[in-house]
Amino acid sequence: MDAPDRHPNDPAVQYVDSAGKYYIIFGCLVILAGIQFYIATLNLDTSAMFSRMLLVAIVESGLAVMFFMHLWAERRSWFLFVAIFTVFVMLAMQYGWTDSNRMENGAPYGLPKTGVQQ
Repeated sequence: MDAPDRHPNDPAVQYVDSAGKYYIIFGCLVILAGIQFYIATLNLDTSAMFSRMLLVAIVESGLAVMFFMHLWAERRSWFLFVAIFTVFVMLAMQYGWTDSNRMENGAPYGLPKTGVQQ
């Protein structure tokens, strides 16, 4: 992929890509959405369907981010920062799920002990 034209004195990046490239990417996204619909109609167990849907969703989101947000044209260091930061945020969001049992059933040591005078 060619990076967009960068001028040293002009901070704005000039994108000179043809519209045809974006129509092809849009077509690929539509095909991937159709593949997801087809996978959903298959009679698969949960883990097999989850893994296949997740793989297609990762490819689909990668295409959208790389081309429609022009991340492919950025410096490699910025791309790596965005990728690592995104993975970190997704993992940090999952940290709270382990606390859901306590929130639902109450803290395990939050109730007063029997026989203890207060």
